[in-house]
Amino acid sequence: MPAEPGRADGLRLALTTFTTAPVRAGRIDRAVAGRAMALAPLVGALLGAALAGVLLLSAAFAPPLVAAGMTVGCAALATRGLHLDGLADTVDALGSYRRGTAALEIMKKPDVGPFGVVALVLVLLLQTAALAELAGRSWPAALAGVVAASAAGRLAVAFACRRGVPAARPDGLGALVAGTVGPVALVAGTVAVALAAVPAVPGRPWQGPLAVLAALAVAVGLLRHVVRRLGGVTGDVLGAGVELVTTLVYLGVVLSG
Repeated sequence: MPAEPGRADGLRLALTTFTTAPVRAGRIDRAVAGRAMALAPLVGALLGAALAGVLLLSAAFAPPLVAAGMTVGCAALATRGLHLDGLADTVDALGSYRRGTAALEIMKKPDVGPFGVVALVLVLLLQTAALAELAGRSWPAALAGVVAASAAGRLAVAFACRRGVPAARPDGLGALVAGTVGPVALVAGTVAVALAAVPAVPGRPWQGPLAVLAALAVAVGLLRHVVRRLGGVTGDVLGAGVELVTTLVYLGVVLSG
């Protein structure tokens, strides 16, 4: 049976929001946005599978660190670097110690401040180092680790868009998606991503899911702080959540092995 129009529109919006997939946009409203954010972990899993393929194939003819660097580069290209940009802008705003509109103005500036630069360098280094470690493991473990990390990063967006979390601005991506994801989608997404992480640490099936849950807990705690400082979420905050949780899951998986 063909997909329901609303679900198809939600999947298209999720693909165009989280990847550079050449998909034609469909209807866009808050209902569709809610479906898209609920489907974000699925898009992350698909992206993670592709990135795991890059990692494993390149590791067959290049040193692990080079293969990891190529994978991180492909991840940035596949997402237009938007999540990294969101991370830098969010950290710059938080590092300014300003609140509300003043902090939001910092996030809108096109330049990257020192806090943002440090955050970008640290995240990219940690992701590269973790992927280099995963490249040396069995392919099922490497595949599960990359898929779980990528899916968990997008699941963090769903948590940031859960009901009760406001938007910081009256326009933009944050205003469209804030408060659109219900508890059922969050529970289902969490269970699915945790299960996907089971093979990531061979011999210790509980440590992959634990890494996912711990990373999400950190993201939820940080989100509360961001909402207090900014008044709500923005597109940049969502991007920062993707990179933060992806990195934390990578670290949790490789440190557990």
